[in-house]
Order: sequence, then C-alpha cells, then structure tokens
Amino acid sequence: MQVVRNIEKLMTLCLYATCAVAALFTTATYCQNRPPLTHLAPEADHEGARSEQYEALQQRLARGWNTWDVHSVTTHVLLPDGLAIHIGLKNNTSEWGDAYLGDALIGRLERGSEVVTPGPHAWDGSYTDLSIDWNGHSWRVQSAHDGDDLVLLVTPVPSSQAPPLPPTLVFSVDFIWNRRGTALREGDVIRTQSSSGSIAIHCACDLAPELRPAHIPVGGPYFATDLTGPVGLSTGRSRTIDEIQNIVKRQFSVYERSLGNQSATKPIVDAIQTTLGWNTIYEPEQKRVVSPVSRGWSISRGGYVIFDWDNFFAATLASIGDRDLAYANALEVLRGETPLGYVPNSARADGWKESDRSEPPVGSITIVGLYRTFRDRWLLEDAFEPLLRWNRWWDARRQLKGFIVLGSNPEAPPPNPDDKARGGWQAAIYESGMDNSPMYDGSYYNPQTQLLEYADVGMTSLYIADCEALADIAEVLNKQAEMKELRGRANRYRTNLATLWDAKTGMFLNKDLRTGQLNTRLSPTNFYPMLAKSATREQSKIMIEKHLLNPDEFWGQWIIPSISRNDPAFKDQDYWRGRIWGPTNYLVYLGLSNYEDLSVRRQFAQKSYDLFVKEWVEHRHVHENYNAMTGSGDDVYHSDRFYHWGALLGYMEYLEQK
Repeated sequence: MQVVRNIEKLMTLCLYATCAVAALFTTATYCQNRPPLTHLAPEADHEGARSEQYEALQQRLARGWNTWDVHSVTTHVLLPDGLAIHIGLKNNTSEWGDAYLGDALIGRLERGSEVVTPGPHAWDGSYTDLSIDWNGHSWRVQSAHDGDDLVLLVTPVPSSQAPPLPPTLVFSVDFIWNRRGTALREGDVIRTQSSSGSIAIHCACDLAPELRPAHIPVGGPYFATDLTGPVGLSTGRSRTIDEIQNIVKRQFSVYERSLGNQSATKPIVDAIQTTLGWNTIYEPEQKRVVSPVSRGWSISRGGYVIFDWDNFFAATLASIGDRDLAYANALEVLRGETPLGYVPNSARADGWKESDRSEPPVGSITIVGLYRTFRDRWLLEDAFEPLLRWNRWWDARRQLKGFIVLGSNPEAPPPNPDDKARGGWQAAIYESGMDNSPMYDGSYYNPQTQLLEYADVGMTSLYIADCEALADIAEVLNKQAEMKELRGRANRYRTNLATLWDAKTGMFLNKDLRTGQLNTRLSPTNFYPMLAKSATREQSKIMIEKHLLNPDEFWGQWIIPSISRNDPAFKDQDYWRGRIWGPTNYLVYLGLSNYEDLSVRRQFAQKSYDLFVKEWVEHRHVHENYNAMTGSGDDVYHSDRFYHWGALLGYMEYLEQK
C-alpha cells in the first residue's frame, strides 16, 4: 500500500511539473486534457505582490466590526480576530412549517426567499440598517459602533401576514475562516477568547427557556428569545435597550452628516455609500478587503468574484468617501493578472480565472482619476507595471489590421475545465464585457488566430484612452521611454480609428475585417471615440445631434439603450440586447466631458440619475441593468438587484453637482 501511495505522489508531482512547463510556453495542452487533481486552480498562488503602502492600507481596512462575511448581511464580524455574531430567525408553528433563516442576502429571487431591504451602511460599518421580510415576519436590524464595541438592535415590524406564534430571534457566536478562538456561554454572558484578548457578549432580552430553542441549527453558543419587542446585543459590557437605542441614534446622526450638506447630492452619496458598504467583504483567501459586484455573484463562485471593469468602477464609486477602499478595489483587479501579464475577464475563489480573455481596459483611466483626487504617488508606482504589461498584451495579442479586436486563447494558463465557451466565438464576445450584444451578431471568430475578425470601435477607443492615461502616469513617474512608447501607440491606433468614420452615417462604425463591410448597427460604444479624444469637434457635433439626441435611436425618457431603439434587437430587452447599463452610460458621459456641449452633458447626467433614483427611492435597488422602455430593473430575473456599478447612473449627477 505504501508503494502505491508513493507512486501516486510521484505521478502527481510529474503532472504538476508538466503543467508548469506547459504554462511557460503558454500551451498547457497536456494539463487541459487531464482531469483536475483538486478543486484549486493550478496557478492558484499567482497574485501580485503588495507594496509596503498597500499592505498598510489593507491592514487599516481589515479592522473592527463590519458585515465582512460574504454569506450573510446579518452576520457581523470583528477583524482581525474573525469573531462572528450571526443573527437568525426561527419560524414557529404548532403544526408544521418550522423553518430557520440563518443567512440573509439582498436580492435573492428564489421562491420563499427572504426579502432584504437595505438601509444605510457606513463605509466603516459604524452604522448599518436593513429590514427583512420572510415567512410572514418582518423585522429591522440596526448596528452601531460604540468605541471598539458593537451594539445590535433588532425590532419587530407589524405585519398583517404574521403567523400566530412569535418567531424566535437567535444571536449565535463563533469564529469563522478557521480563525483560532473560543466562545463559551456562561449564564447570561457569552465569553470569547482570541489572540486579541477576551470579549464578553451580552443580550438585552428575556432569554427563552433552554428546552425550547434546543434544536436551533447553529454551531456555537447562542442567545434565543421571542421577538415580541426590541431586542439588543452588545459587546464589551452589558447595556440596556435604552442605551443601545441611543447609541444607534447617535451613529445614525454621524452617518447622516457623512452625506454632506447638498440636498442635490445627498441621495447619491447615500446610494453609493450604502451599495459599496453592503457589497464590501473580507476575502480570507487573499487576506483582503474588496467590493465584489454583489454577494450573490460571489457566493455562486465559491466566495468571491472580481470582474475586471466592474471592480475598477467600484474603485471610482468608492472614491467619493473612502480612499482606502477605492485603492483596494483598483489594485486587487491588477493583482489578479494572469501569468502572461494581462488582467483576466474575472478571477474567483480557489484561484480560478477566465484566463483565456480579458475585459475592457479601463484600468489606467481609473487610476488617473484616483490620482487626481488624492495625489498619492505610491498608487501610480504600484499600478504602473501591471497596467503596462496589460497594455502591451492588447497590442501584441489583440491587434488585427491596426485595430483592437476581441479574442480567446484557450491555451492560456490556468486552464478552466468547466468553461465551455473558452476558445470560441462566445468567449471572444465576453471579452467586450457586453455578453450578447447584437453588434457582434454574424461576426467571425478565426480559431487559428483565436481572434474575432472585426474592427471594434469601442475596444479600440478604450485602448487609445488607456494608452494616453498610462502615458500620463509614466510622465508623473518620469518614465520617459515608456511615455513615448505609449503616446506613439495611441497615435497609431487613433490614425486607424479615423478610417472607421462613415460620413454618410455620421458615426464611427465597426467593420468586418474579412469583407471590409461596415456595420451600421449602433450601440453606446460607437460614441467612445469621444472618450479617446479621437473624434474631431465637427464629428462629435454630428454624432451627438444626429444619433445621441435622436429619439428613434438613443434619446428618450430613459437613456441610453445598449442598442439603438430602431434596431430589431431593441425590443428583446434581454441583457445587452437593448437594456440600459451604468458603465456604458458613464463612458459616454466621460466622452461628452471632453467636448464643449455642456447642455447635452448635463441633460445626459440628469436623465441617467432619473433612471437610477426611481428604483432607489422605491425599493432601494441598484440594478445591474434597466429596461430602456419602462425604466424598471425589476422586470427580469437576470438584473441583479444590488449590483454596484448601477450606481454609476447616479455618480454622473454627483460629478455635475460637485
């Protein structure tokens, strides 16, 4: 038996060695044809190093009480200890139907799921507020900091659907992420011990008899009580309900002051702070604080998922109130670069990445925006090299006939055995970030070159903007050779992009590089040459007047659709086939900001905000995308109800009002 084990170990080592050699030559064919030996990606430990400044930043972020645990918005965790207080609710019946809600998430749509209405969430977790409806019960959960201590206040909300028996509220305590510590119930106190010291946890409640809650499915000591009135919990020392309520009120006042004094921007700051607050987690695999797009997306991918342009936009949004969080979101995208030096479409738990493809290159314009706001040179120093590798990769691997095109390289490590799109047309389209856009209908993916033979106005424009922004960074860092290289590359692509201007249409058009035929289907990306400052003043004027302000194409009550209104695909209102998206609106807005028509830019921002604020006020939803005919984000299943980049629709108005 021992001989067999030794042979198995030797075979495993040989297989990993073969994979490593294959990765060096970017083929990894041998590894692709073998089943994975583990659920972990073979390159799972490949992440960029942290600078001294960034390490200190992450340590500042990862401290104190907050809703750090991705699995539930009702779990509060103390960092760095990993001490967790979970809030659960047990539905009680005298016949059948007992159930326990241990975890709660915003935006779950499965039948019978809890409905969470997110209230305010301070950047640092010093105040949080949410309401939950489930099984006929309604209750509100508030939290607040009192120095280093945490207080929780749970208040039942009257409901006409409430069952006859009151529910049981449960506070359970344990240590998560395999952190070391003990938690023991001693009478009316739960005492915990960790490397940071001891903490006592007290319940301001009438504890339920020991026999009744004995079957509650929790793994640590707990307090249980009937939820018939306000219930409180506090760490450090015992506090009465009145004391807890006063602490909560005080911290809410602090939160209100954080929104500023401008009535025009208060709802926007509230929405952005709240959305980022509830979506910010501690990710224990890489020991970092980061803001994935939503908890639902992260849980479905093993614990976290970082999409390229999504998290760069999260950095931009966070910059209105939390510099450290803004930097973390931007740098964590870059730290996820593949072994070949480019940022993948996404990176998720256990080291898996969609490494055959990237996503729109918005990193450099994001970093430049952060630098202009905060002026930290070290951020540029941390970001420059990975941004430069990524920029060079686009030119080397995604250039065809002088244009940036889309592609998918199935041999790129680490191989993803579950990605059926890899190495095909759909994977290449995914690289655009616009997964089912009608713009790419009928385009040709060449499996030999692994490229979509389609000159892409949007991607080429974004690449030019990336070159220019990265050249600006190089200039600040006094990297003259790199600055010259980047300016030259921007000019080369700008010259080629100019050939896609179609005077008859009055627009830059995508082009089939096999046939030479221009594609007259229009989407927001056709306006991106303004972002790249590649459109002349006259061209921008024509594009705006003839197309952007045309109600048959893009203008209207709700703007702007992801395909023009007169396109046959517009009526689909299916994801990128007609719906409105925060990121494309924002990039068009940045393009408008490069030109002189302030009136159009301000109307654009106001209309985007009108769309956003409608469902924020009604439902506290921030949608992944919105219906371009009704303005609703709730009309389809595949529009996440708390996806942070939806707040870009409000961010533009924030910039206008600053």
